[in-house]
Amino acid sequence: MYFEDFTVGFEFKTNSRTLTKSQIIEFANEWDPQGFHIDEVAALKSPFKGIIASGWHTLLVGFKLILETGLFEESSIGSPGMEDVKWVLPVRPNDKLYVIGKVSASKISRTKPDRGFVNINYSIIANDKTLVCSYIATHILWIKGMKPLS
Repeated sequence: MYFEDFTVGFEFKTNSRTLTKSQIIEFANEWDPQGFHIDEVAALKSPFKGIIASGWHTLLVGFKLILETGLFEESSIGSPGMEDVKWVLPVRPNDKLYVIGKVSASKISRTKPDRGFVNINYSIIANDKTLVCSYIATHILWIKGMKPLS
């Protein structure tokens, strides 16, 4: 898909992925080594009453699920950023995550008319019902027929 295919209101859903306790601990040991992510005893004493995934892990799993849709494969030029990140509820071992994306805005670049900016509101959902994380990402996408030949 290209810029013009991502019209305001367009919505998509990703496949899902289940996070195991060992994946949560392995990620956190490398990137977010806090007790409630890596130590079962400490996690039980925490307000979470058990191991939870790092919010960064949740975001990255969601991001990979989005890329795996293939929707951005032909058109992505990257992103200038994201905003309004909210970690709503903790992700726990064996939670099954998927993402819903909904286009909220789009505009052609004023300085580079071969591309456009698309804002997508993302919701990361656990176990088919519970919002665990949300954010808005801006994607820079080629306009159809304007992508340079490689």
